[in-house]
Amino acid sequence: MGEDQDLRGRQAASFGAAADAYERGRPGYPDDAIDWLLPDAAVDLLDLGAGTGKLTRQLVARGLEVVAVEPSDGMRQQLEGVLPQVRALPGSAEAIPLPDASVDAVVVAQAWHWVDVERAVPEVARVLRQGGRLGLIWNTRDERVDWVADLGELMTGGVDTIDTANPPVGPPFGPIERRDFEWSYPLTPEALVDLVASRSYVITMSAQEREARLAAVRRLAAHHPALAGRERFEMPYVTRCSRTRLG
Repeated sequence: MGEDQDLRGRQAASFGAAADAYERGRPGYPDDAIDWLLPDAAVDLLDLGAGTGKLTRQLVARGLEVVAVEPSDGMRQQLEGVLPQVRALPGSAEAIPLPDASVDAVVVAQAWHWVDVERAVPEVARVLRQGGRLGLIWNTRDERVDWVADLGELMTGGVDTIDTANPPVGPPFGPIERRDFEWSYPLTPEALVDLVASRSYVITMSAQEREARLAAVRRLAAHHPALAGRERFEMPYVTRCSRTRLG
C-alpha cells in the first residue's frame, strides 16, 4: 500500500476517535434535499455509512423503516444512544450485512468518497430492490462567504480534494441526476471548533498539530468581524445531492 493510500485508510478509520465532536459540530441535512433524494414510494431504507445518525434521525422522523450500517464502533455507539429503536449494524459499503433485494433505497451521507467504488456498487445493487435508488449527499461549506473561505484556508489550505459534484457510480445504475440546495446551520464558537475537530485530516494529525489548528479556528471565531463577540452565527452550506436508479 502506498503512502497516500495508507493515509487515506487511516483517515477513513479515524472517525470513532472524534465521535463526540462529530455529533456536536456536524449539521443535519435540509428537508428539501432529502425529499429530492428519496423515491416517493420508499418504505425500507438503508443509511449506509450512517455515522452518528445525523441523517438517520431525519429519515426515522418521516416514518420510514431504516437500517443503519456503520463501520466505526464509536460512531455507531453514538447513533444507538440517540436512536435505540433503529437497527444499527457493523458493516461497510463493500460488505453490507443485509439480504438481497431488501431495501427500496440506499442513502449515503458524507461517505461515498471513502468507498471502493468497484466493490461498493455491486453490493449496493445487491441489496436494492429492482428500480431502487441510490442517493448520495454531502454538506459543503459555502466559501463564497469571506469568513467561511478563511475557515477553509485554515482547515485545508484552500484545497478540497473531494469531488462532490461528480461522484463515480456506473453500471448497473443509470445516469446520475444532480441538484444543489443552499441553506445555513446555526453554530456556536465551540461547535465551530468541534466541526473542524471532526475532520479526518485533523483527527489524524499529531496532538501538537491538531491543537495548533484548533487554536487558529478559535482565533478566527474570536476576531473575524463577522463572528467576533457573537454567541451564535449561521454557517452557510451548499448541500450537493446525486441520485441514480438501479436498472
